[in-house]
Amino acid sequence: MEEKQWYVVNTYSGHENKVKEKLEMRANSMDMKDYIYRIIVPETTVIEEKNGTTKEKVKKMFPGYILVEMVMSDEAWFIVRNTPGVTGFIGSSGKGAKPTPLRPYEVDNILNSMGMARIDIKNDLAVGDQIKIVDGPFSGMFGKVESIDEENKQVNAIVDLFGQETTIECELSQIKKA
Repeated sequence: MEEKQWYVVNTYSGHENKVKEKLEMRANSMDMKDYIYRIIVPETTVIEEKNGTTKEKVKKMFPGYILVEMVMSDEAWFIVRNTPGVTGFIGSSGKGAKPTPLRPYEVDNILNSMGMARIDIKNDLAVGDQIKIVDGPFSGMFGKVESIDEENKQVNAIVDLFGQETTIECELSQIKKA
């Protein structure tokens, strides 16, 4: 099976949350939870000052777009494309061509600004899991998760460094499951 990746889905502006709900319901009812994972409406909190009062307001980072973490199978692709309110995928040339996923650093930038991470610590990562380091000084190396720091979004991993088992600390954005 292919690995899950993040895709940008175009929706009617102002309908992002409705599309998210419909897509989550369809993923459940059509038994596609192993293909369609997380659906996110990228939002940020901004402070607005109006008439001398300060208000916190949640604003959409990309009006008209949602992010979907999914395995791009024919069936999953069909389900997302045909969800009411979805107008298409970004990065698809049309004519039946499957879209291009976001690059890990693009996903990290969006999710980090929302206080989230590409790796869902609670569901995707456990002590003992094999990981590949994809960024930083140990990029390209493989390791085993020794401990997980959920609060700081970091893992301690054991890697083979010059024939010695060494524990290193990695940010979630620097790793992927092997």
